[in-house]
Amino acid sequence: MIGTLLQMCRQENVSMADVRHLTLEELEAGLDDIRKSPRDEGVVQLIVRRPQTGERQVLEEGQLDLIEGLAGDNWRARGSSLTADGSPHPDMQLALMNSRVIALVAQAKDRWQLAGDQLFVDLDLSAENLPPGTRLAVGAAMIEVTDQPHTGCQKFGARFGLDAARFVNSPLGKQLHLRGINARVVRPGVIRAGDVVKRIPTPGMKASGTSRSPTQAT
Repeated sequence: MIGTLLQMCRQENVSMADVRHLTLEELEAGLDDIRKSPRDEGVVQLIVRRPQTGERQVLEEGQLDLIEGLAGDNWRARGSSLTADGSPHPDMQLALMNSRVIALVAQAKDRWQLAGDQLFVDLDLSAENLPPGTRLAVGAAMIEVTDQPHTGCQKFGARFGLDAARFVNSPLGKQLHLRGINARVVRPGVIRAGDVVKRIPTPGMKASGTSRSPTQAT
């Protein structure tokens, strides 16, 4: 498989012991930090591949492909219930989540992968900042935000708590895209943990008005 592997495990082997799910009040207390996410240029904090259902591979390096999405991921093989023939949904190749959100709800970085997203980035993913059609340069690749919603499901609630599901699915949570966004690959290329992820200006795009320094990957 393409990609430099740092860790591989099954979901049930990721520590669930001694993890207290945060209350809605505790989660909402983290909103100020989430809102400080860089708007224009951030950092890829974690890359996760899902070779099979229930498996996670944390990668140092991965390949984004026009046909496969993240090479070695099961997006294509898994298909989608949203397409008429069950084929993979072309606008759901990649799922991105804000690294500050997952750090808050998961509490430990070895539990981030439980969310099931492939890319965790320190970047403002809100609907205002990244409307559908926005393109992001990620390493040598480029991806495009799609209009397919990404919401917290039962599995998300089971892994991070019911209040976490309520948090990301609230009206504000949906506005800020706390659960994340879906995207498709428009230019293939290698991506690495620590790579810059940069919003590509398009005609008519509203300037952010601020420039925040991204948090470096750890």
